[in-house]
Amino acid sequence: MKLTNGFDISASALTANRMRMDVISSNVANAETTRGSFVNGEYVPYKRKMVVMDAKESSFASVLNNTLNGKQQSKLLNGVNVTKIIEDTSPTKLVYNPAHPDANADGYVNMPNVDIATEMVDMIAAVRAYESNVTALNATKSMFMKALEIGK
Repeated sequence: MKLTNGFDISASALTANRMRMDVISSNVANAETTRGSFVNGEYVPYKRKMVVMDAKESSFASVLNNTLNGKQQSKLLNGVNVTKIIEDTSPTKLVYNPAHPDANADGYVNMPNVDIATEMVDMIAAVRAYESNVTALNATKSMFMKALEIGK
């Protein structure tokens, strides 16, 4: 086990939460985009995207066996990984706006499935997680600095 595992764990969480904030920003920016992609000869609205994260961890037994056998851990012992970015499958919203260029014959426009309130709540959660990991990183750094002062 490395002394810098705390840094590695915090760094992986910072990277994952930054990706999460970027995806949420993209969702907010495209909340009114009615021509998100071109599918089967027609435009479809932007679809909300979500980040899927997965914990990366090794079992205690595998870490112990690798350490006893003198093998180095090639990847982080713990942390988080962004595994994929998926599209939300919830239905799009129909909004009555006959003046819109993408309105159908009845005057309804197919709008993206992005809810600004949901995105803001997700953004707050991502920012708080990011801040928490910065605090953990600073605490780890502070502990290393105090340990170095012991030898003075």
